[in-house]
Amino acid sequence: MTPRGKLYLVGTPIGNLEDISLRSVRVLREVDAIYAEDTRTSSQLLHHHGIHKPLVSHHEHNEAARSLEIVRRLEAGDNIAIITDAGSPAISDPGFRAVRAVIEAGGQPEVVPGPCAIIAALSASGLASHAFYFGGFLPKKSGARERVLAELSERPETLIFYESCHRIPQALESVRSALGERRVVLARELTKKFEEFLRGTPAELLKHFEKRAARGEFVLLIAGASESE
Repeated sequence: MTPRGKLYLVGTPIGNLEDISLRSVRVLREVDAIYAEDTRTSSQLLHHHGIHKPLVSHHEHNEAARSLEIVRRLEAGDNIAIITDAGSPAISDPGFRAVRAVIEAGGQPEVVPGPCAIIAALSASGLASHAFYFGGFLPKKSGARERVLAELSERPETLIFYESCHRIPQALESVRSALGERRVVLARELTKKFEEFLRGTPAELLKHFEKRAARGEFVLLIAGASESE
């Protein structure tokens, strides 16, 4: 049965709760239910904007089952929104399986764009922004992390990754090992009170973190390969 309802992929703020579009607020107020990565986090956003809709958990551990549930609800005529804790659904966050399931059922999800940490970080980084490579989260283990970076060593585009604050020093060590002393930018706590951009070589930034612990959410940006490289 072709879905009669509509699935909306709604972008949400990456920090500042005011960074949400009028269209996003309208859609979230009109849908029958909102599937959220973390209902506790999302309830704060919805409360801030006066949105009162049923919240259903939708995360990496139940995404397969929720995707089938969403398709059934769309077939019954419900309109559903998917949101994540921050940013765009399906971009290093849950949503891809639901999108694919809806398309396979004959539907077409509708995108309601919103903030994106990758673009926010790149636009203010000072690194080349005409082309970039986004690699999601780097591997947790140093050997795998360095292999990924080494495979990208000849790409001329700016390289962008998400990284946990707990692994920033290790990530910088891997960048230095695989790519040498390239220009690196760390964008921290984007759109939040303590937003910060740290710039330098891996060695310079490692010295910075000898004096203070890495805290918050980070985007790691690395200059692309030069012509000589």
